[in-house]
Amino acid sequence: MSNEVEIKSPARVRGLRLIGSVVVLIAVGIVASGIVSRAHARQALTTWTNAQAVPTVVTFTPRHIDATQPLILPGTLAAQVNAPIYARVSGYLHAWYADIGTHVKAGQLLGVIDTPDLDQQLQQAQADLQNSIANEKLAATTARRWTEMLSQNSVSQQESDEKTSDLIAKQATVQANQANVRRLLALESFKRLTAPFDGVVTARKTDVGALIDAGSGTGPELFAVSDVRKLRVYVSVPQIDAAVIKPGLTATLTVPERPGMKFTAQMVDTDSAIAPASGTLLVQLTVDNSAGLLFTGEYTRVHFALPDDSQALTIPASALIFRRDGLQVAVVGKDNRAQLRTVTVATDLGSQVEIASGLQPDDRVIDSPPDSLAQGDPVRIATGQAGGNAAAAAIAQTASEPAHG
Repeated sequence: MSNEVEIKSPARVRGLRLIGSVVVLIAVGIVASGIVSRAHARQALTTWTNAQAVPTVVTFTPRHIDATQPLILPGTLAAQVNAPIYARVSGYLHAWYADIGTHVKAGQLLGVIDTPDLDQQLQQAQADLQNSIANEKLAATTARRWTEMLSQNSVSQQESDEKTSDLIAKQATVQANQANVRRLLALESFKRLTAPFDGVVTARKTDVGALIDAGSGTGPELFAVSDVRKLRVYVSVPQIDAAVIKPGLTATLTVPERPGMKFTAQMVDTDSAIAPASGTLLVQLTVDNSAGLLFTGEYTRVHFALPDDSQALTIPASALIFRRDGLQVAVVGKDNRAQLRTVTVATDLGSQVEIASGLQPDDRVIDSPPDSLAQGDPVRIATGQAGGNAAAAAIAQTASEPAHG
């Protein structure tokens, strides 16, 4: 009986309730603390995720390259003057005195042709001339006598005029025969084949006893003489570079058989026309060959130093973006957000490109932009800009990377 009264006492009941309330409060505190901690962690994760979503990019400033741009093209060497020697008279080659590779002077004898037919024609012409001279003298004497008899009224005026006219005809015949003799003498001089200028014999296509037909450049030449003290260089320059090719431009030549040697050539002129088949401009240069180290007809590499467009800016090709909107470049704005610029390429130099329009010298261009980068996206510039320095160094070396045609 006493135990039941003790359990049911009000003080005992209040104690149990207080303990229960404390336990509940502790449990609620633990749950609230967990919820708050999870909320803070979720917020931190969201902030970190958003920060990681901002791409880190490497930027560089576009720059102008050197004032000249190298261009290497194949060229062909030709003699300054090349003269094929043809026969002007028919006959047989009596002898030749200069073989291929012989250095000759102007007027030096190359060969002699036997012309028996021509010799006989000359003798006949000379005989006809002597006959006409004799007839002219007789006609002159007759005309003089008839003129004297006319003054004495011994002959008529008609007869005197006939004798005078006959003298004039005989004089004309003499002049015609003299011209024929001079023509044949001129042909006789062609029996001797001589060098037209100082040079080298580059061909001999005849031999002693060979039958020779007189020609005018249609048949095979007997000899060929070339002046190789200076050589012409012919180069086909692409149309894109034709505008900067002007007289006075210099170039450097190299040939495979003389490694390490360079020859300076001076531009003479161009043919002022673009070949439709190749889209190139034919350029002619001259190079000094007084040392005889170069040969006509050989292949050479022509190194041009072309004036560069001072308005063009050079960037690495890795900065270009190829999308359906056209060729673009991403730059970082003042608010560290990406801006997509449409650009025009002036010259493709391989690892570098020259931009003709769309960029400013102070733009911060993004190198290798992410594929997902869009207009207005925030970006973070990499600390230290190691990649940007590498891109700038690559641009600085552009001048040393030759362009090949």
